[in-house]
Amino acid sequence: MELIERYIYAVTRRLPQSQREEVVKELRGLIADMLDDQIGEGKVSDSHIEEVLMELGDPRELARQYGGKNKFVIGPVLFDPYMTVLKISLISIVLAMGMVFVIKVYMDPVQVIDHFVSFIVSTVITIPQGVGWVTLVFGLLEYFGGINEQKHSVQNTWKLADLPPLPDTKRQIKRCEPIAGIVFLVLLFMMFTSQYFGIFIFKNGELNTVIPFLNKEAILTTMPAIILLLGLGILKEALKLVYERWTKKLFLYTILINAISLAVVILMVYTSSFWNPNFMLELSQVHNIAVGSEAYDTTQTIWNTSTGLFVIFLIIGLIWEIVKGIFKMRKMS
Repeated sequence: MELIERYIYAVTRRLPQSQREEVVKELRGLIADMLDDQIGEGKVSDSHIEEVLMELGDPRELARQYGGKNKFVIGPVLFDPYMTVLKISLISIVLAMGMVFVIKVYMDPVQVIDHFVSFIVSTVITIPQGVGWVTLVFGLLEYFGGINEQKHSVQNTWKLADLPPLPDTKRQIKRCEPIAGIVFLVLLFMMFTSQYFGIFIFKNGELNTVIPFLNKEAILTTMPAIILLLGLGILKEALKLVYERWTKKLFLYTILINAISLAVVILMVYTSSFWNPNFMLELSQVHNIAVGSEAYDTTQTIWNTSTGLFVIFLIIGLIWEIVKGIFKMRKMS
């Protein structure tokens, strides 16, 4: 009976999540009826099952029939993960921009109307960009995935040996993992591009100013690289939602994406003044710390060590993900 389950899996994995359970029941019933018609009250053998499955034909063609028309930008296979990534990305963007709006109002409540207008304008500008990037990622997945399927069907006649093995539940990826990853990436992107990523200075119990950690000019210069990192990160999490389980191919994709991300991070950090060059000067002015004093030197050391460790940990994290992916991929083979 494993052959039947493999055939059903080969069909349903190409269908939207919401449709799979119903199709599983329908296929099991159909296969049972075909076996009854073929052998009646006799004993079902492997040869009978193989004959019925060959009669049903290529699982890809059957999946296309269940999925309906196949002329679309985002097809039924990818539509559910596409909508998930899109919703999570947009919610994260709105939440991050809402946090910035609250900080602005707290710092300058008199200009609340201006801040609200700025929030609306930023939202109207940013949300279409988010929709565009997510749609582009899934559009490419749909396009290249469709080409591969088409080549495979043209070059090879389908055989029972082509049926994929049933997935190992131990390799299943929990949906919360890629969703949390997308939220983190979007919030990190909004934080890096915001002027409020820094030390909050309070006076008389009120927020007075923010000393940014990052160099605004460098961030603007490296914005294409930052957007590329965001796109690569969303692509990696989207692939996890699409595959649903760790496979050799998914490990290979994640290793490749992490390697590209690592190269971009190293290039971005070491070819530009990434950190705010006036951070220590602004901090010393706010807290009346004399330049050259022991307190200034101690703070300078802490600042230099913290920024250096941040970059080191970021690079080590990406390298570790690459190494871990290689080891897991070798173990699977």
